[in-house]
Amino acid sequence: MSNNSNSDNNGKKDLKFLEIRHLNGPNIWTYYPALEAIVDIGELEDFPSDTIPGFYERLSSWLPTLIEHRCSYEERGGFLRRVKEGTWPCHILEHVTLELQNLAGMRGGFGRARETSVRGVYKVVVSAWHAEITRSALFSARELVLAAMGFDPDQKPYDVKGAIERLRDMVDSLWLGPSTACIVDAAVARNIPAIRLLSKGNLVQLGHGAHSRYIWTAETDRTPAIAESISRDKDLTKTLLRSCGVPVPEGRSVASPEDAWQAAKEIGLPVVVKPCDGNHGRGVFIELSKREEIESAYSMALQEGSGVLVEQYIPGTEHRLLIVGEQLVAATRGDSVSIIGDGVSTITELIDNQINSDPRRGTTEDHPLNMIRLDSAAQMEIANQGYTSHSIVPVGIKVLIQRNGNHAFDVTDDVHPSIAKTAALAARIVGLDIAGIDLVVSDASRPFAEQGGAVVEVNAGPSLLMHIKPAVGKPRPVGQAIVDHLFPDQNHSRIPIVGITGSYGKTTVAHLVARLLTLSGKRTGLACSSGLYLDHKQIDKSDSAKWVAANRTLMNRTVEAAVFENGFDAILQEGLAYDSCQVGVVTNVDPALYYGHHGIETLKQVFTVLRTQIDVVTPTAAAVGDVLKDVILPTGAAVLNAQESMLIEMSELCHGEVIYFSCDPDLMAINEHRQRGTGPTQGKRAVIVRNGRIVLANGSDEMPLIKLADMQPAVGNRAVREVEHVLAAVGAAWALGIAPDLIRLGIETSGLGQEKSKPEYQNSQKEQETQGNLI
Repeated sequence: MSNNSNSDNNGKKDLKFLEIRHLNGPNIWTYYPALEAIVDIGELEDFPSDTIPGFYERLSSWLPTLIEHRCSYEERGGFLRRVKEGTWPCHILEHVTLELQNLAGMRGGFGRARETSVRGVYKVVVSAWHAEITRSALFSARELVLAAMGFDPDQKPYDVKGAIERLRDMVDSLWLGPSTACIVDAAVARNIPAIRLLSKGNLVQLGHGAHSRYIWTAETDRTPAIAESISRDKDLTKTLLRSCGVPVPEGRSVASPEDAWQAAKEIGLPVVVKPCDGNHGRGVFIELSKREEIESAYSMALQEGSGVLVEQYIPGTEHRLLIVGEQLVAATRGDSVSIIGDGVSTITELIDNQINSDPRRGTTEDHPLNMIRLDSAAQMEIANQGYTSHSIVPVGIKVLIQRNGNHAFDVTDDVHPSIAKTAALAARIVGLDIAGIDLVVSDASRPFAEQGGAVVEVNAGPSLLMHIKPAVGKPRPVGQAIVDHLFPDQNHSRIPIVGITGSYGKTTVAHLVARLLTLSGKRTGLACSSGLYLDHKQIDKSDSAKWVAANRTLMNRTVEAAVFENGFDAILQEGLAYDSCQVGVVTNVDPALYYGHHGIETLKQVFTVLRTQIDVVTPTAAAVGDVLKDVILPTGAAVLNAQESMLIEMSELCHGEVIYFSCDPDLMAINEHRQRGTGPTQGKRAVIVRNGRIVLANGSDEMPLIKLADMQPAVGNRAVREVEHVLAAVGAAWALGIAPDLIRLGIETSGLGQEKSKPEYQNSQKEQETQGNLI
């Protein structure tokens, strides 16, 4: 995407963004999403940072947290040392962009700044989990760097705080909330892929295709809608719990202030008044005994819900127990909030000075405790003690402001088994797979029966923040518990993926592999330049060898296997749609096709782009080591053309198995590869042509698969490269574990060679110059 908004119309020194693109997945720079900007620094090429008076001082004072950037010195303060010694604007732009994202609450860390062949033009690459947020951080970083240079005498000090607040607002609005994020992080730690289904919001797909699950904050696709509806109806929830023997407070729905008072007398004073379907504790009034209090509380509770409940007051402290899959995984305790009079300050002032000054309190997810406000419930609480918000409290007098504050004090290890069992039963009765159970007991470490406690609420989609960042106590791995609940089988989150790149034959190979997977019984999605397919049905005729089409396929919950064509430009400009594949194929390499496009000028650059497909091949157990030691992965394979010296070199980078293919069975690379066995009789695999037959070679063993003459007649007499395409498809199918008899049947009946409609053949003069007969 071009952008000329930063053009220098007044001859001032500037950083101009010539192009900005979002790389959605694994790319030539990193395995993760990134933003790549082409930046023209113009005259600033002649102004490294050590030549600009005051630049280091301004930058380090505006962003002191840059001290944590290690840079090439691999030590704290390494980057600022580079700035002091002298470095160029795009290197600084990279680090400032990353730090602004970090300060706004957006994780990052990866960054690169590299020169191009054009003087003063650089590529700047930074982690970009959300394109819009990172783009905004990049523009803010540009403004900050230019301001720190001080070339403009009218330039005011850069408003770093304002920039961070704007970015934080974007993060809060556009990025995942803390509950969803902790589940996604736990999934990624278990090598489970995540796809965000909305650009704004918390709906996320974990896993691919038919093996995927959905989460939305702390709700999952296992959370029944009917159970969620029951949990919102507090009266119905109590009725169900009571019928199953779970202790709940007595109470009923009321229709008016007068009815509320009547219910209170029936139940017995004191009582609790609360909304029938409210949440987050809003509109809840506790331990009320006077008629005017109860009637007033009715009116205020009604504003927070569609009806009002009056319940028996249960003495004790409220606790929140998180149940996942009928198991207790975390528990917190709420605490009362009070102030102590000083004889001078009002209650409002004491709340600000004694309570809200606690650094743990705030309005963001970084704060485990909320700010205390004098809402209607708090005002009633202090009124019961004879005060108003403007009252000056005598010295040493304690005034209760809130009975049950944040549930932010971890007590997981203290919960008595009987209480945990009761909470799990409550979740099961309502039908929730994940539930926040609110119960009141005096001491969570004692049995329920000893203290007359009760379950007061069952909540669907409970917040996880109190368990991730408790004010007191240790964080609990609640995200991991939810992921383990959704994916009890370590392997059951991914589908077989075959990624295919190269200069020629990608579409042909993709169609053949997809055909063989379909014949093996898997519902197969295919995204290639001739369209988007589901099994044999074409569902989109447009060019689908793109990130969007591949991502769309992985989101399809009926797809059991996927085949993707990845063109050179797609890898370079979009990145891959998947982080790992069971098979990666590189058909061949013609560097001349790429020179002059998007800054590609050397063989090394061509190599770097194509190796992206090999970098994501699922590693062997030995290659993984201890990084994912608890995750069992199928061994991946790179299927490579042994005729290409570049691909022989690339094979050394593959962390999975390597399967070569070649029409020449006696190539040195083939022979050496087959002899590299891991056991006394087993060698490495190759697909070759010998005596007019396609042969599966495994070490010294050879198994003839099919005569070229038995394929569709036109194939055997066509170009060598066409046969190579068949060999590549056979190699991919072999790597996928498809039976040889099925591979043979699929190739024989594929119809390959009956027509030449693929664009790669139409546009390639080389295809017509390499005609040959291999029979």
